[in-house]
Amino acid sequence: MTTVVSLKQIKKSYHVGGAPVQALRGADIEVGAGEMVALTGPSGSGKSTLLNLCGLIDTPDSGTREIEGRAVDGCSPAQLTGLRRERIGFIFQSFNLVPVMSAYENVEYPLLLLGTSISERKKKVWEALDRVGLAELGHRLPDALSGGQRQRVAIARALVKAPALVIADEPTGNLDSATATQIVDLLRELTREHGVGAVVATHDDRMTRHCDRVLRLVDGEMAGEKRGETR
Repeated sequence: MTTVVSLKQIKKSYHVGGAPVQALRGADIEVGAGEMVALTGPSGSGKSTLLNLCGLIDTPDSGTREIEGRAVDGCSPAQLTGLRRERIGFIFQSFNLVPVMSAYENVEYPLLLLGTSISERKKKVWEALDRVGLAELGHRLPDALSGGQRQRVAIARALVKAPALVIADEPTGNLDSATATQIVDLLRELTREHGVGAVVATHDDRMTRHCDRVLRLVDGEMAGEKRGETR
């Protein structure tokens, strides 16, 4: 299995009210192509920090990071931005869709940033919307979509550029039980289909059951690992 993201002995601290807070204390994570890995643990355990470091949004105090075998620590801000734009997709609990843009335009946006041609954008966006079951609703604004439909748009947006890695932060947190199950099944199916590695921070057992591995963080350290039920 090709490794898409690898973090080793990552330490990260912040200053809160002038006092240092150790968010991560030597955490390791490695995710392969087509593998979905869940991060669990109590609030303040370091899940969001580790997600941000996997997604190249933040930088560690120490440790090493690789994306598709490429060492990224030491890259310039412009290089990191380019890697995020080209190789990493993001899915959020609050969907983070642009409210004045249609579902089609939200999915199209990452391709615009990459300079993809109009004809190729059109082809890829409609394919992505069709794959998540929303081809007939591409003209609708987010406010005219249900929560589950919005999250489907977010999944299409994350995958339309064929990234190596998807970062998902509580992707079922704002969804009812039936809709959450559908979203979990869809994300699991698409990551395997496209060979995308996924790191998912979640408190939702419906999510963890569908992941290949479940990593538990406690006080900034890896406290355990188990296999998902559907591996």
